[in-house]
Amino acid sequence: MANVARQRRLADRIRHIVADMLELRIKDPRLGFVTITDVRVTPDLREASIFYTVYGDVQEQEASAQALASATGVIRSEVGKQTGIKFTPSLEFIPDAVPENARGPRAGSGRHLRRGGRPIPASPRRRRRVADRTWGEDHVVRRTIRPSRACCVWTSRPG
Repeated sequence: MANVARQRRLADRIRHIVADMLELRIKDPRLGFVTITDVRVTPDLREASIFYTVYGDVQEQEASAQALASATGVIRSEVGKQTGIKFTPSLEFIPDAVPENARGPRAGSGRHLRRGGRPIPASPRRRRRVADRTWGEDHVVRRTIRPSRACCVWTSRPG
């Protein structure tokens, strides 16, 4: 049994390898716009479940599922080469239910709007402070202070 940290690292590594393979090496025309959302590895590191979403209609989702099923062997061999572990995990591609759940009963309910239909403003902590200063006659310098980082971004644009 592997510890949880190793299991998590292997899952993250498999996610990156599979995403790179789908982007660069798999040239199947049936493969649509596929996003790898999650990878789960069993505690013995022998099986990996890869969750994915496909942007498009039902036909594109089915075609992408067939393309992933046909490319499983190539992807598994590449995972084995790049991870270097003793036993390469068997891969299983599972369509993720995230998009269907995101469009659930609360989607579009208007909870993010005020009663008059105006959007609720962001919290003061998340708002960026912007200060324009003129520099010379033909340039305006904009200073954006980002609260999430301890830095300022200065951009110059013609006035």
